Amino acid sequence: MTTIDLRGVFPAMTTPFHEDGSIDFEQLQSDTRRLEEAGVDGLVPVGSTGESATLTHDEHVEVVEAVVEAVEDVPVIAGSGSNSTREALELSRRSADAGADALLLISPYYNKPEQSGLVEHYRTIADEVDVPQIVYNVPGRTGSNILPETAATLAEHPNIAGYKAASGDLGQISQVVEYTRDEEFAVLSGDDGLTLPVLSVGGVGTISVVANVEPARTGALVHSALQGDYERARELHHELGPLCRHLFCETNPIPVKEAMEIRGYGPADLRPPLTRLTEENTAEMRRLLDELAAEPAVPDGGADE
Repeated sequence: MTTIDLRGVFPAMTTPFHEDGSIDFEQLQSDTRRLEEAGVDGLVPVGSTGESATLTHDEHVEVVEAVVEAVEDVPVIAGSGSNSTREALELSRRSADAGADALLLISPYYNKPEQSGLVEHYRTIADEVDVPQIVYNVPGRTGSNILPETAATLAEHPNIAGYKAASGDLGQISQVVEYTRDEEFAVLSGDDGLTLPVLSVGGVGTISVVANVEPARTGALVHSALQGDYERARELHHELGPLCRHLFCETNPIPVKEAMEIRGYGPADLRPPLTRLTEENTAEMRRLLDELAAEPAVPDGGADE
């Protein structure tokens, strides 16, 4: 199988829509180029932030194809999970065929499998699709939790390359790092507010929402920490903190799409049942973005090249 470097910042991309609900592929490719030019280490389309739950399978693959077409050098990690192993396998195959360099697979949601079922689910896909795969643990959306022991079991598979940690439980994330130290297995933050703490216990990067609007700052934070400059990383962590919190004041990706519209990165249209950010929260978003815009995007000593 191919390998992938999972160190750094990987924006969890939004999927832009026209007013009629169709996908705005021109804006999608513009976002792809903007983020790559800002120095991100890879791109993650059609995950939770990309509203994959309201895309058809054909649309899902079309988004992957559009991002792959627009990138120059960074890897594309396509979301391809489902609560059905059969559907996840189909989406994974089609995403890999569309040119994705790796896959991000949310754990099966709603049906809440046991840990043995999670192992079987991920191993089935990893056996059949020969690209690097990242296990995505987000109990708040799925209703189930991938335990550290399960992550360690999955890390033994040569095609399972990493773990996106969005449980909010730093102790558990630290255990995943501890249990997988002997494997080529990357632990990535899936919670912008915990990116620096996750890096401090051995994580190597982040699949990030805030990087859609502040890619340079997010990259500087992560790479400063990876280089051992925790003083600078802490400064950037606190600088981004208010925006990171406000990006989750309502259900993701409602706030980040509003932030992107404010920054001029396309319309904030969403597919139902998601609705636009409230006026009060939009006003606060504008204030926070204005504050950040008043400061240099990357302080002196930027991220490593």
